[in-house]
Amino acid sequence: MADDPTRDAKRFDPMEPWRGMRDVYMDAWGKTMVDMVNSEAYAQASGAMLDSYLTISAPFREAIEKAMLKTLEQLAMPSRADVVSIAERMTNIEMRLDDLDAKLDNIQRLIVQAGAAPRPQPGKAPQPTRKKTTKTKPVKRGKK
Repeated sequence: MADDPTRDAKRFDPMEPWRGMRDVYMDAWGKTMVDMVNSEAYAQASGAMLDSYLTISAPFREAIEKAMLKTLEQLAMPSRADVVSIAERMTNIEMRLDDLDAKLDNIQRLIVQAGAAPRPQPGKAPQPTRKKTTKTKPVKRGKK
């Protein structure tokens, strides 16, 4: 009963030393890589590789964009440029409507401040005011 594994708090794991070596190895590699990536030489090398990649891939991207534009045109679908143009126009319209709304609010505020805000009665349309005119009798002219 002394050899009962359920009584021991910790069971023997033959892989534990390997896990410890792995953790030490990964920590060492991690520190080395951080030091290497944070160096100026790595930044220059990465920049040079990225620059050459973008230079080489530019003609392929242009060809793909042209093919996509032709395909979208044949399918009667909008391109990215079309959608961007519509979005810019809608933004412009929205800004103008906001400006008009602000101006109308200002006009309404000024009318209320002046106390000249007529209040229409519900159900009745406002009638234009008429000035009273005096009628004069026409002068009769006789024969001379």
